[in-house]
Amino acid sequence: MTRAELEHLIRAAAEITREQEHVIIGAAALLGAHPNPPDDLRRTMEADMYPRRRPDLADELEVIGELSQFHQRFHVYVHPVGPETALLPDGWEERLVRVQNANTNQAVGYCLEPHDLAASKLAAGREKDKEFVSALLEHRLIDSATLLQRVERLPVTPDHRLQLSSWISRSLQTGLKRDLSKEGDGYERER
Repeated sequence: MTRAELEHLIRAAAEITREQEHVIIGAAALLGAHPNPPDDLRRTMEADMYPRRRPDLADELEVIGELSQFHQRFHVYVHPVGPETALLPDGWEERLVRVQNANTNQAVGYCLEPHDLAASKLAAGREKDKEFVSALLEHRLIDSATLLQRVERLPVTPDHRLQLSSWISRSLQTGLKRDLSKEGDGYERER
């Protein structure tokens, strides 16, 4: 998904629900803070979204949902969700990234801040979510210290929090080894 496609979804959602503010919580939320992320972080075709003040209207977004005419025509779609869908760190609402412009017809999409998004993805625990967070770290779109702080603020058990923190540490060690081996390869080629 591109930023322009996300903006189109925000505009369409506002027209359908007659609500001017929507919250985007899935992978597409990255486009709020990073309008042009690397290709491996733009693979999603869906925006997980709900009306900010009227989450009860989320089901109305099915008209631009998966397999809809909208999806067939534009190759992106809205996955209607609710505020309870994702586990998010305390204070996430104060860090939302606002997307509003002529392409949204001045409707507002509030995207999760990237560290909140990453913490939420880790809490979900699916392999694709871990791959997404690994890519965020690898491309340096988030930093590990802030991510660890956000994990500490997740509404999960202490054991779950420890598992997530351990995963981040292991991922960083793997990434560091990969970086060092790349540097070594460059050195060998220059000799």
